[in-house]
Amino acid sequence: MKNIFALLIIISLCISLFSCGGGKKNDIQKAVVSDSISPEITKLNIKIKADPNNPDLYNERSKLLIEKQKLDEAFADIRTALNLDSSKASYFLTLSDVYFAKGKVKNCKLSIEKSMLLDPKYAEADLKYAELNLYFKEYKKTNEYIDKALAIDKINAKAYFMRGMTYKEIGDTAKAVVNFKTAIDQAADYYHAYIQLGILYSIKNNQIAVDYFLNALKLNSKSTEARYGLGMFYQENEEYEKAIEEYVSILKIDPKYKFAHYNLGYIYLVYLKNYEKAVTNFSNAITCDPKYAEAYYNRGFSYELLKDFKDAKADYKSALDLKTNYQKAIDGLNRIEKH
Repeated sequence: MKNIFALLIIISLCISLFSCGGGKKNDIQKAVVSDSISPEITKLNIKIKADPNNPDLYNERSKLLIEKQKLDEAFADIRTALNLDSSKASYFLTLSDVYFAKGKVKNCKLSIEKSMLLDPKYAEADLKYAELNLYFKEYKKTNEYIDKALAIDKINAKAYFMRGMTYKEIGDTAKAVVNFKTAIDQAADYYHAYIQLGILYSIKNNQIAVDYFLNALKLNSKSTEARYGLGMFYQENEEYEKAIEEYVSILKIDPKYKFAHYNLGYIYLVYLKNYEKAVTNFSNAITCDPKYAEAYYNRGFSYELLKDFKDAKADYKSALDLKTNYQKAIDGLNRIEKH
């Protein structure tokens, strides 16, 4: 679940979702979903056309639509699935994800509780409840529901991953590492566990961080997270050419990744003293995010070092407009006044 919030669903639709009756199948209003969203959705559209009263297909498509941020269509699909069969605990978890993405946390919670009521031995529902509590930093409750899930199924990589995230958030990195490693022991392809281990070992400046990020890249060669982690590790360890290589690779995948542009600018400014390239990269970061105060400041500083005091002054002012009392920008303006 991600903290992306947008609201408004008609209450009468919500009530029908929580009722036990299915209604008449030929009365169900089904969503029309464009084939252009993704190839996976195109395949499901074909299957749904051939088997329009199969609730599993609507549930599956709803999950894909959530990933694509097509939340209204996702809601319509899971509503259809539940109208066809309201006895499936898993469908209510899909509904909870739609509600969470729409910012309707209370309805999200109710949907998870409905799932647990339908199937008390459904470990995934306990984990979803744990996840919701983790989001609100209710760590004790988070661990309680993780324990419940593990009591049902001890081989549960997701449960150990979530416990690792809980320990990470409360600052117990040793226990976090143990749990992330257990997640990988149980599921060798657990991408997010490799990322988290890479981050934690990077904080310790331990070279093994590189191995974890590389393992994540084996699972997802287009992972900007893993490449950014590698870039930061190399940058902190003064391996600037390797860091540049990673940031450039990120921008081939996602040209609007502002932090890659910014970090390239920072390397050229602070370490390689190539102020023209620094200006170019900070400008790219600003194009990606016109409210990026730090990028304005550092571009201004690059201009100052190039003795372009007019542009430096303009950037320092822009940084201050975006970030009141930004001391570095204030100091920059004071320096410029001497020229």
